Parts: sequence; C-alpha cells; structure tokens
Amino acid sequence: MGTPQKFPLRELTQHEREELSQKAAGEEVSVGKRAKALLALANGCSFAQAGKQVGMSCDGISQLAARFFRSGLDALFIAPGRGRKPSYTTQDHELILREMQRRPTWDVDQCTVWSLSLLQKSLQARGFLDICPKTIRLVLQAHGWKYQQTTRTWHLIDQVE
Repeated sequence: MGTPQKFPLRELTQHEREELSQKAAGEEVSVGKRAKALLALANGCSFAQAGKQVGMSCDGISQLAARFFRSGLDALFIAPGRGRKPSYTTQDHELILREMQRRPTWDVDQCTVWSLSLLQKSLQARGFLDICPKTIRLVLQAHGWKYQQTTRTWHLIDQVE
C-alpha cells in the first residue's frame, strides 16, 4: 500500500471539469497532458495510475495536484520565471559584438582575423574572464553572424556572398 496522498484532488466544479476536458483535447501537448492527469485524478485514479495514463511520474502528478489545490486551472501552465536564467546580459552580448567588430591588429592581438579562441583571449584580456569559444559562437550566431568556412572569417549574414 502506498503512502497517503498529501493533496488529494478536491471535487471539481462543472466549469473546471469542462475547461479541463477542453484543454485535454486541445493542441498544446503539455497543457493537455496535465489536464488529462487532473481529470484522471478527479475520476478516482491514484497518482500512480494517473501518471501511467499520461506518462508522468507519481511525484510529478503529486506536484500538479498540489499546484491545482493552490491555484486552480492556472496549474495547467508553467509559471513565468521557470527555467535557466541567461548567464550573459545584453551588455555582455554588446561587449562581445563590439570586440568582434573591432579589427584585430598584429601588434595587440597577434592576428589579423578573429578566430573564436583568439576572440576569447582578447575578451579575457579586457576583463571578461568566464567565457568559452562555444558561448561566443552562440552569441555571434544569435546576432546574425555566420562563419565562412572558405575564407575562415566571420561575416554578418546580410554581407555573405
């Protein structure tokens, strides 16, 4: 016999049942999955049975039931602010782009064309210590830069011929 459920699902109102049925048949998969789980709980299924029906863990169903107990139908949607926070700010992106647009000189940078590792060294020399070449590449690509394999240089996408 399993442990008793901390937040057994309360009795659904007619409006909540209709909303959940509508969301369960809707287009958004994750919302539909949560709605189906809540409907299964309302129909008398255990957390484990409801989890099996929708492909969620028993713990996930328990957390969903607790959220529904606290906030009602809003429990179907992921709360804002979840997920990983960006590591680099827009000012950091601007610094990377400014450095990329600066023409490297042999005297200062020991190169005439930027590579990711040389750009990393240049940024580190300017106080931007914790950055890897992969992050630089992702920032450049996010801002419209593309690496030209044939010329071994970075170009803005609208400049590539």
